[in-house]
Amino acid sequence: MFILVTGGSGSGKSAFAEDQILQFGDRVRIYIATMKNADVESKRRIERHRRMRQDKCFETVEQYVSIKDLEIPEGSILLLECMSNLVANEMYDENGAGRNTIKEILEGILHLKKKSAHFVVVTNEIFSDGREYDKETMRYQKYLGSINQELALMADRVVEVVYGIPVYLENR
Repeated sequence: MFILVTGGSGSGKSAFAEDQILQFGDRVRIYIATMKNADVESKRRIERHRRMRQDKCFETVEQYVSIKDLEIPEGSILLLECMSNLVANEMYDENGAGRNTIKEILEGILHLKKKSAHFVVVTNEIFSDGREYDKETMRYQKYLGSINQELALMADRVVEVVYGIPVYLENR
């Protein structure tokens, strides 16, 4: 089962995604963390997420770029948190894919999907504010939007979490 979970900041998407993982049973659970500990805000978020999953038997793997190189045990249960960070890392990190971000990430998703028994990807909905941004931010939005669309097509289930309430979207 491949599930894409989306929602705005603070929507409850991470808690929902973790609950989905727990429903898949007691196989090896791997949390693929993509947020770098770069500043006070990211450190606070990382700590909050660690507290959220501390009793849920996750093995945490920090993978900021190149998820296609990540080796996981066959049949694992995966949670990738979060696509928005991974896209930024691939675009801007010196070891990232740069202009090849979309291709790199989709190859990585296919690799992980193939190796896992169940796979949940969390992403952000960042497109509803109606604002126009600078050219580089708009490129980031374009990349994330393209990846989210491809993931939605691949997914067995697409869920948008709104105020903690899951809304199941039709993806076919």
